[in-house]
Amino acid sequence: MALDTTETGENLCEFHAVEAHPSRPQRKAIPAGQLLINGKWINAEAGETMDVMDPTTEASITHVQKGSAADTQKAIDAAYTAFEDGPWGRMRHEDRAKILFRMADLMDERAEDFAIREAMDMGMPYTDFRTIIMPHCSGLFRFFAGQAMAHMDGSYRTSYEDNIRILTRREPLGVVGAITPWNFPLALTASKIAPGLAAGNCVIHKPASDTPLTALALAQVALDAGVPEGVYNLITGPGGAVGDALVRSKKVDKIAFTGSTSVGMGLIRNGADTIKHQTMELGGKSPNIIFADANMEAALQAAFWGIFWNKGEVCVAGSRILVEQSIYDEFVEKFSAMAKAAVLGDPLDPKTQLGPIATRAEYDKILKYIESGKQDAKLMAGGGAPKIGGKGLFIEATVFATNSNDIKISREEIFGPVVPVIPFKDEDEAIRLANDTDYGLASGIQTSNLGKALRLADRIKAGTVWLNTWHKYHPNAPFGGYKASGYGREQGAEALENYTQYKTVWANLG
Repeated sequence: MALDTTETGENLCEFHAVEAHPSRPQRKAIPAGQLLINGKWINAEAGETMDVMDPTTEASITHVQKGSAADTQKAIDAAYTAFEDGPWGRMRHEDRAKILFRMADLMDERAEDFAIREAMDMGMPYTDFRTIIMPHCSGLFRFFAGQAMAHMDGSYRTSYEDNIRILTRREPLGVVGAITPWNFPLALTASKIAPGLAAGNCVIHKPASDTPLTALALAQVALDAGVPEGVYNLITGPGGAVGDALVRSKKVDKIAFTGSTSVGMGLIRNGADTIKHQTMELGGKSPNIIFADANMEAALQAAFWGIFWNKGEVCVAGSRILVEQSIYDEFVEKFSAMAKAAVLGDPLDPKTQLGPIATRAEYDKILKYIESGKQDAKLMAGGGAPKIGGKGLFIEATVFATNSNDIKISREEIFGPVVPVIPFKDEDEAIRLANDTDYGLASGIQTSNLGKALRLADRIKAGTVWLNTWHKYHPNAPFGGYKASGYGREQGAEALENYTQYKTVWANLG
């Protein structure tokens, strides 16, 4: 996905595969969701269900099955058997790639359904999803389909024995448990499922309980594309029961997780007993450094979309804006005016810039952070929680001015449309403030001096550095964090390293 933060503020997409619907889309009835185990849609063993809420209307959309540890074990057994006895891991790379290409095509064909589902259960603006998220997700499957075909083994001669050959193989790990969050349900699922399948693994997907609707649609795509039974399994249910069963099972070889640092740490500890392969994409408190020599209008746009895109419910949001002292007052004034003018509304309305907060729990948490900010900093814009038509979990784009990187809103991940703006004197102070965080997921530098930008990019401790832009992603660009933001990489050819293991065969040719 790519967000072009131009001076016009227009959201552009590098793929241009699908255009947004010309008229306003409408909410629709969503069928109740089941569990997908061993190629079949079934109900949970206990017969329990969970409601899925629309944060715009605060009404129930549908219900899904409440999977348990027992249901998860069924999925684990199915995936394990499919890997040990089934064709997927042994399939010719070209044949596996064909199925992944077919999945990508079906995703694009069903883009309207995916977009409405994500707007309804997460509050993602429909237009952003269609023009940015959907092409990125289908692009991930196409990219890793290509990687599957390029999945080559090696053969080497030793330097000391002519009759000895060294054969190297990259083999799939086995069963992969993918645990995904609520803020980018489809994108963060595709970033795990696509490389996992491309490498020849069998997968069990546990989506966030609050936002499972696109996960259900993607699982159906997998079935329709011809993914064999047991290779792709889906368990909806509470994270404690389902996630714990996945991470503790000896039959699960890897956990791919995106979520909070605290939950990730628990998964790492619990996976130690079975020596789990794990990749962790965790929290962030990303600095956006704005120098006086930056193009002011472009920097304002980069800062606005950097924090307020998807309501700030983004792990790489530019959630600390660091501004050079000489332009600090001007920037804060202009940025605050932009925040005050931001359009809140129904995510299905093309005019909406900020939809509702995804869940009631997140909504309540963000409001507490705003109250904390009012005690420690100067509120420059927003801070309110208006209702639209008397309903909805909306929070205004909120800006605080502060001199401190040590107050709560500057230190902790808020995961909402709230940002402190902090001044700095020179390059060294900018880097000190940027790195003065437990996190290291993303960062940005806005300056007209490319040499300075590249020099400072070397000093920032973060997995991604955006120069004169924000929110740029692509399937071939690896993504991941430093420090408490996790380890391992998603996207890019590098991601396959996390879903394969090497075997070395020594052959005496006599």
